[in-house]
Amino acid sequence: MDSEAVDLEGRGLRELPDEIGGLTRLRWLDLSRNELEGLPGWLRALHTIEHLSLRANRLRALPETIWQLPRLRSLSIGENPLARLPDEIGGLAGLTRLFVHESDLEELPEAIGRLSALRVLDAGHNRLRSLPRSIDRLGKLDVLYVHDNRLGSLPDGVGALASLTYLNASANGISHLPDGLGRLRSLVELRLIDNGVEELPPSIGRLGRLRELHLRGNRLSGLPDAIAQLSELRLLDLRANGLRSLTPAITELPRLEKLDLRWNKLVDLPEWVGPLRERGCVVLA
Repeated sequence: MDSEAVDLEGRGLRELPDEIGGLTRLRWLDLSRNELEGLPGWLRALHTIEHLSLRANRLRALPETIWQLPRLRSLSIGENPLARLPDEIGGLAGLTRLFVHESDLEELPEAIGRLSALRVLDAGHNRLRSLPRSIDRLGKLDVLYVHDNRLGSLPDGVGALASLTYLNASANGISHLPDGLGRLRSLVELRLIDNGVEELPPSIGRLGRLRELHLRGNRLSGLPDAIAQLSELRLLDLRANGLRSLTPAITELPRLEKLDLRWNKLVDLPEWVGPLRERGCVVLA
C-alpha cells in the first residue's frame, strides 16, 4: 500500500487492517463499498488525512473519529443508512467537498453553515424537506446538488450563495421560486426539472452568466420578458410544460444555440422561430 494513498474500495471489509495505523503520511483513504459499521479509534492519530471516502458502507451513525481529522478536505459518506448528520460536522473547518447523497436524510443540520470553505455539497436523493437557514453562509459554495428530495421550495437565502455556478434542485415538488434566485450572479447552470414550477420570477433576468436553463416537466404557461436579459444563455429546455404561447423576448438571446419546446400545448410555432433557426439555433418542437 502506498504511504500517502490507500484504495480499499470494494474489498468486503468489516474492519480496517491494523497496518493502516502505521501510515503516518496518509492523505487519501478510500474505504467505499465495503461493510464497515464504524471506524477504529486509532484512526484519529492519522492527522494527515485530507480525503476520506466511506461511501456505500453500513454506517448508521458517523464515527466520532472523523471529527478529529483536522486536515480533512473531502468527505464522502453517501449511500449509508445515516438518517441524520450530527452538529459536529460543522467543526470540519477546512472541508471543501461534502457528499451525503442517498443517505435517508430528512434534514441537514444548521451546523452546515459553519463550513465556510465548502465548495461542493451533494445532498441529492435523500428525503430533505427544507434546506437549513444557515446555508446562506456558504459564500464559497460552487456546486449545490439537491436533486430528488422533498423540498417543496427554495429559501430566499439561497441567493446569498455568491460563488454558486451549478444548482440542481430537480424533482423536489417546487412550485414557487424566490426572487432571491436572481442574486446568483455567478450561476452558469440551473436545473429545475420535474418540479411544479408555475412561473419564473422576473429576477431570473439578472443571471447574467447563465448558460443552461433546464425547466423540463414543470407547469409553466409562459415566460417573463426578463428572459431576454440572459445574454450568455446557450440552452433553454422547456419540454413538457403547459406552454400555449411564447414571448418573442426569446429572440433577443444572442447566444442561444438550442431551444427545446417539445411536448407542450403550442398549436403553431410563432413566426420568429424561423429567423431563430436561420441564425443557427436548433429549435425542437
